[in-house]
Amino acid sequence: MRTAIRPRLAPFALSILFLLGVGAPSLDAQRNLATRISRRLDAPPFDRNLWGVVLMDVTGRVLYERNAGRLFVPASNTKLVVAAVAAALLPADWTVTTSVYSTGPIVEGELRGDLVLYGRGDPTFSRRCYDVDTTAAGACVEDPLEPLRVLAGQLRARGIRTVTGKLVGDGSYFEPTLVHPGWEGYDLNWWYAAPVSGLSLNDNSIDLEYGPGPAIGAPVVITFSPDFGDVSLENRTSTSPPGTRRTIDFFRRPGSLDLWAEGTLALDSGRRTEYFALPDPNHFAAQGLRKALADSGISVTGPTESTVDSVLYRNTRLGPPLAEVTSRPLRDWIFPILNTSQNFFAEMLLKQLGKQFGANGSWREGLDVERRFLMDSVGIDSTQFSFRDGSGLASSNVVTPMALAQLLAYIRRHPHYATFAAGLPQSGARGSLKNRFGGSPLDGRVRAKTGSISRVNSLSGYIETPKGRTLAFSILANNHTRNGSEMIRQIDSIVVEMGK
Repeated sequence: MRTAIRPRLAPFALSILFLLGVGAPSLDAQRNLATRISRRLDAPPFDRNLWGVVLMDVTGRVLYERNAGRLFVPASNTKLVVAAVAAALLPADWTVTTSVYSTGPIVEGELRGDLVLYGRGDPTFSRRCYDVDTTAAGACVEDPLEPLRVLAGQLRARGIRTVTGKLVGDGSYFEPTLVHPGWEGYDLNWWYAAPVSGLSLNDNSIDLEYGPGPAIGAPVVITFSPDFGDVSLENRTSTSPPGTRRTIDFFRRPGSLDLWAEGTLALDSGRRTEYFALPDPNHFAAQGLRKALADSGISVTGPTESTVDSVLYRNTRLGPPLAEVTSRPLRDWIFPILNTSQNFFAEMLLKQLGKQFGANGSWREGLDVERRFLMDSVGIDSTQFSFRDGSGLASSNVVTPMALAQLLAYIRRHPHYATFAAGLPQSGARGSLKNRFGGSPLDGRVRAKTGSISRVNSLSGYIETPKGRTLAFSILANNHTRNGSEMIRQIDSIVVEMGK
């Protein structure tokens, strides 16, 4: 355990800041700030839940605190940790490669052996935007198979027209455990709890699009993509009268690709999209490559298989790859983690930390890298946090608001801050703060990460005050019974008081 260290400015630096008019607030101003924030926290009915609040300047000087050293469930504020640690330890342009190997020779256009797709933990085989400016060149990807098509094109350029062996998705770069033991069983059906392996495609999920049938009583119209022909969907739904409540839900037989839908959807409903996780990401990615190969005119006569056995193709990987594609840079991994709170990217990055700085690409090793960094580099006491995953989906994650604020102040001073900051949602801009703080003095001046699970709401980040100061804050609300919109409004009102 380490004793928390609060950075202090030297007296000379303090005098310079005072002369510039940006020094510490007066005692009266700080008391007034405390009074205003406490009034918000103690206002009924919000006085019945548990609040953890810390406000500090970026040197670490605490301006306000409430239950600063108590442990709270942070929800998606957990993502701040994996994003900050990765930004500090890795270059902004850091990448990984995905490679294709073969177990046999190429003879007159025929690859006589297995074709092995080997991933090194790249989460960016997906359809999404990686910048708030969606019109910027290369910011958005519409086809999640795009990197696989690049690989197929390279194989075609080598003269390969037929593969006589199997097509294998090898995800053994990370640990064999694909699903976190702390996640709820129902959650495992959905994108936010998708399995985490060395290979990925489309966030290891299929996009389920559905809308009402042509008449009352008709089945709901359901389609999904990518569709490689191995997912079955049994439709047990019906279209209900206009104005009725939507009850449609999707289910999967555990460990299988057998899905079914049941429930109702009103006739006047619009089309919607859900994202349903698949159990074997390595097989899914290999099926994606098979599709890309077929589109390039390359046939594979053997079956599609998958493995997480790191020994099975180890000797094959010692040779040169037949094809290779490079991931998007780290800064693009961090963007969806913070800006749109993408769980899958957070868990992939956590395992990547374990692979790069620990013994292997596992949740355990990634969490140990985080733990050592928070203690040794940031100076946070080990009793102020205990994390179980990278995204905050596990309800057993706990952290103090002081620890989050200290981390935010630390990374704000770090040379790699820009990598971290580029992903943080900004009030009024694209991301999870787009519709928050509008019309307030902090419109466009808050950069922060949201968080919410049952009975938990959180917001932690930075305030750029109208007076030119940068403040780090963490607000964690636990054990509340209010609806999410009420809690968000109350949290935002507290942030506004902080920025006055």
